[in-house]
Amino acid sequence: MASGDTLFERTTQGAEPGTYTANFAIHDTRNGHPILNFASGTIVTTQFGGVLPRNYAGGGITVIPHFIGGTATGGTLVVGAAIERIGIVQDIDADGYAATLFGTITMPGTSGHVGTVGIAFTNGAAMDSLAVGEGFRVQIQRVGTFATDTMGGTAQLRFVEIKET
Repeated sequence: MASGDTLFERTTQGAEPGTYTANFAIHDTRNGHPILNFASGTIVTTQFGGVLPRNYAGGGITVIPHFIGGTATGGTLVVGAAIERIGIVQDIDADGYAATLFGTITMPGTSGHVGTVGIAFTNGAAMDSLAVGEGFRVQIQRVGTFATDTMGGTAQLRFVEIKET
């Protein structure tokens, strides 16, 4: 694959149930669109599973969450992402995510418009040494405990894309 090509895409319907029962994103709809709600003022989490395609060229990846302000217009949204390799070394009975990396979205001034951020992972430890053909989970968080998360109200996730960088 070439730089910029999509490796993985999911709608919120593909979110996997998590072990974060107190702070897991909540399924909902907005005008018939399935979304996940992420409350403000706390860390809220969801995760998606997949397999790294065999045509991945071995560079880094960029995780791109697509968020909408529930009612807010403007402000900034702090988003975290982490990769967990589900290969020969990961016991699936325990979480094994690599370090969370962060990005900030300057949210659109119109409610209902989508804001995105690219969170870049270099090949290797940043993406949990994920290799071609291996299963993985990508974790998406709203980090509402950061002072730079100034978007009031609920953040709504609609899509997640991973592209090759």
